[in-house]
Amino acid sequence: MTLISDLRRTFEPEKPPRGLRERSVQCMGPHGLHRMAYTEWGEHDNPRVVVCVHGLTRNGRDFDDLARALAADYRVICPDVVGRGRSDWLGVKTDYGFPVYVPDLITLIARLDVESVHWVGTSMGGLIGMLIASQPHTPITRLVLNDVGPVITAASLQRIGEYVGKAPVFASMAAAETYIREVSAPFGPLTDAQWRHLTQYSVRPVQTETGTGFAMIYDPGIGDAFRAAPVQEDVDLWAIYERIACPTLVLRGAESDLLERATLEQMAARGPRARTLEFAGVGHAPMLMDEAQIEAVRDFLLTA
Repeated sequence: MTLISDLRRTFEPEKPPRGLRERSVQCMGPHGLHRMAYTEWGEHDNPRVVVCVHGLTRNGRDFDDLARALAADYRVICPDVVGRGRSDWLGVKTDYGFPVYVPDLITLIARLDVESVHWVGTSMGGLIGMLIASQPHTPITRLVLNDVGPVITAASLQRIGEYVGKAPVFASMAAAETYIREVSAPFGPLTDAQWRHLTQYSVRPVQTETGTGFAMIYDPGIGDAFRAAPVQEDVDLWAIYERIACPTLVLRGAESDLLERATLEQMAARGPRARTLEFAGVGHAPMLMDEAQIEAVRDFLLTA
């Protein structure tokens, strides 16, 4: 019993952070219904809503620090995109992609019963935001794109493809953290506590032949879908970006291999003529856990 109790204390917080509520919404995909989980912070009846959407292999708990900072002013919604975190895994792995993600997030916004939202999107979450913000009658009225833009380099996609869905089962949380620190080194100089937080919500306990281990908390099938159509050239989404009309802020890790500086500079001159900001010592992508990163997002969102 002591071993089990220690394991639970290591993997799970004793209680949810103050102000956090865990909810879910049913969404319809090409092969049936699936459940998308999300966390909610702030006052439930606050009409001012910000939706924070994570990257390819991450989940909504990445935004805990940002959510705490915004909760006094916003109802903060942090979904686990399907296949990640507490959300369902899809039975047909080729369904993982934007034709499912975008309608899922529109369903979530409808569930919130608000006319408009602000949006913070990291990497994949930013692309989802771009796709929604580019539509006529979009509900997004203010947009933060975190280390992503209308040109996605083939080199970055190939790098991501080397590890997504290929993580081993870890014998301990310490081994899981070592792995996450290695593959996520471009996140920048996080504190030990921040790495522990990311690890805690990046893995789930699983039974192995030798006992209990830890596996990543996303469906490995995401990697299969990601690699099904290997990218040899940069992806060009300028036609989508140039249809965005709402105020936009673009954040870039100064060492990012996904969002190049030349693209960032063009984003300030084209489409919504975004405000831009770089963070030194960070690659892909800033985790929005650092105080300066959080303040940059907060100041932009709350600017009248």
